[in-house]
Amino acid sequence: MNPKPIILLVDDEESFREIFSVELQSAGFEVVAVDSGAAALEKLKEVKPALVLLDVDMPGQNGIETLQKIQADPNLSGAKVAFLTNLGNPDKNLQWTDEKFAKEAGAIDYIKKTDDLENIRIQIQKIILGEARS
Repeated sequence: MNPKPIILLVDDEESFREIFSVELQSAGFEVVAVDSGAAALEKLKEVKPALVLLDVDMPGQNGIETLQKIQADPNLSGAKVAFLTNLGNPDKNLQWTDEKFAKEAGAIDYIKKTDDLENIRIQIQKIILGEARS
């Protein structure tokens, strides 16, 4: 039996972390959740997740700054990171702008918190398997 892929969920909103963790677990992932970018950097030294879901808009150290620190650390730079956001363009024809932002910031993809769980699960699996949007 293959172990469940570990997802490091980084979000400052406790209720979102709790609800989203349960949803991801029900979709077959093991979830480690932290509340800040600084906590994510520490946790990445302990666990090797298949994917880091990193909230963009957090107080203190935001997701972009956290990603830059991950990339600057040789021990962490191989981590796959996707932005997790409520931000973004709701117009499906303009979502390429969100993808462009994520790629330019150094993330491999972005996931909208408002997508339904099945779409999120599929997107996470594609990212883990190296099939992120290009």
